[in-house]
Amino acid sequence: MGRKTTQKDAIEQVLQAAENPLLPKEILERARAQAPALGLATVYRSLKRLQEERRIKLVEIPGKSPRYESADRGHHHHFVCQDCGSVIDLKGCVGNLQKMVPSGYRIESHEITLFGHCDSCQN
Repeated sequence: MGRKTTQKDAIEQVLQAAENPLLPKEILERARAQAPALGLATVYRSLKRLQEERRIKLVEIPGKSPRYESADRGHHHHFVCQDCGSVIDLKGCVGNLQKMVPSGYRIESHEITLFGHCDSCQN
């Protein structure tokens, strides 16, 4: 495990408190409340370390910038608004995907992302 720093702690606390995956810039803005001197380069370095320590997860959405979330959220999927770009967590999973896989193949993992329009953008 890497060394403990106030800045890294602030970043991890922001991710643990977040309800949805965050962009590095969003993490920076929120973490500055605890670590005012925090810079974007430090955020990226800390995100890399926290990922290596398996404390956070990278959320990759096709065509979007990488986002990050706490690794303790358990298995879930995401919904992306095609208008404003917001990303929210979806609870649960569709279930047994193995039945869709050809005979002789085995699923190791999966990611499902739903795309549509959030409540705010529909109104």
